Amino acid sequence: MVFNRIAVLAVSKPLVFKAEQSMASELPTDRTSYRRASTRKGDIVFVVNPKGANGRTGKEWKKLVPYLRSRLDGVYNICESFTSGPSHAIDITREAIREGADGVIAVGGDGTLHEVVNGFFWGGKPVAAEDQEATHTTALGLIPLGTGSDFARTFGWKNDPHDAIERIVKGQKSRIDVGVINGESGEPHYFINVADIHLSAKAGYYASQYKRFGNLCYVIGALRGFVGHKNQDLRIKVNGGEWEIFPQVTALCIGNAKFFGGGMKITPNADPCSGDFEVVILQDFKWYDFILKLHKLYQGTHLAEKNVHSRSVKTIEVEEITGGGSIYVQSDGEHLGFLPRKFCVLPAAIEMLC
Repeated sequence: MVFNRIAVLAVSKPLVFKAEQSMASELPTDRTSYRRASTRKGDIVFVVNPKGANGRTGKEWKKLVPYLRSRLDGVYNICESFTSGPSHAIDITREAIREGADGVIAVGGDGTLHEVVNGFFWGGKPVAAEDQEATHTTALGLIPLGTGSDFARTFGWKNDPHDAIERIVKGQKSRIDVGVINGESGEPHYFINVADIHLSAKAGYYASQYKRFGNLCYVIGALRGFVGHKNQDLRIKVNGGEWEIFPQVTALCIGNAKFFGGGMKITPNADPCSGDFEVVILQDFKWYDFILKLHKLYQGTHLAEKNVHSRSVKTIEVEEITGGGSIYVQSDGEHLGFLPRKFCVLPAAIEMLC
């Protein structure tokens, strides 16, 4: 079947890898590209970002298709949908869930996974199947083929797509937490890995402009982030309590999972099945501190440092004191704007194939 010039295959015959070329500007307002197959077998929708990792994702996916077919064909209808631009994966996911898909698999990096997770929600509520029993749920899955695969590290998963397919075949599921971010206006935004504020978010913003260099983009982003950086005093409220002042904050990280920035174990005690975030605050870091302590940040041993603070929270609100509106916020490596923001955990919000 072909919808909106994106090839979608939801049939029991062997899968054929095919995508018609399209431009995001040619797509209609409703850019979804999945419809449930009429057969009785369950549908699994693979949301592929063919341009991910500088085009490597599309090439690797094409090589992976025969193995995918050999392991899943005959058990599931294999539905293949390619993203054509920002937020398209959100649209595809929402339509797949409404049509009663058994699983939606993000094929790409943390950015693709981030969009698919946001597709599980609409208007502040979970998306539900239209013609299924109330007990039916759509599971989230991941085949890591992008620049960054930090979320997979928390589960100890190898960066091997064949292993990921075997997880889908086994069908073992666990409910995981999701973070939700609210600002002064607009729709809530969801994240599954790590949200962060100030220097790390600024570095991530710049890193996204250099993804063609692979994991080196994180180093380039950090260098650019330091240019003109100043530590800032922040006002923080935890779990609806009293406001506290944290002086000279370099970065504040809210972990639903452990890793970000290409393998940095920034929130080492975070557990996406715990019902809590781990919040880590770095204070009064200088540029040379990152050089001297970089190995600790990657190993997750930085919590012992005197200017690093960690706590477990369910909600956290963060404001800047000066009110300049210049402190960056990102989640799962995606730039969201600037403070103020409120972060809340949604326990056991999504069922995941793991």
